[in-house]
Amino acid sequence: MPLSEDEQKILHQIEQQFLEHDPVLAGELENTTLWRHALNRMKWATAAFVLGVVVLIVALATATSFVVAFGGFVVMLAATLWFERNARKLGRAGWEHVSGSARSGGLRDYLGGTQQRMRDRFNRDD
Repeated sequence: MPLSEDEQKILHQIEQQFLEHDPVLAGELENTTLWRHALNRMKWATAAFVLGVVVLIVALATATSFVVAFGGFVVMLAATLWFERNARKLGRAGWEHVSGSARSGGLRDYLGGTQQRMRDRFNRDD
């Protein structure tokens, strides 16, 4: 159900007051989303998983201790569960938001209109 004009006006006034009273917090809240928080945790979980793999391989390759290798495995398992939990928090809407923002900017801006240049190159009459 959409908001009425009065409700939209009140909401806009509350937002303006919030921006005036605490601009630092307002800027931080504007830049931080649940999706970004979940993605950051997924990155940390991936790093922990890689660390667990390294510990496991080094411990088994040097035959130092199977307890250390098992510790690496436990780190890998915990990181996988942490990653999965944050992926569930991210959900389908989060993936669409993240992939949409990545498609709209980021790599496309960096590489430019590569797709359009390729089309132009193949469609030109020589």
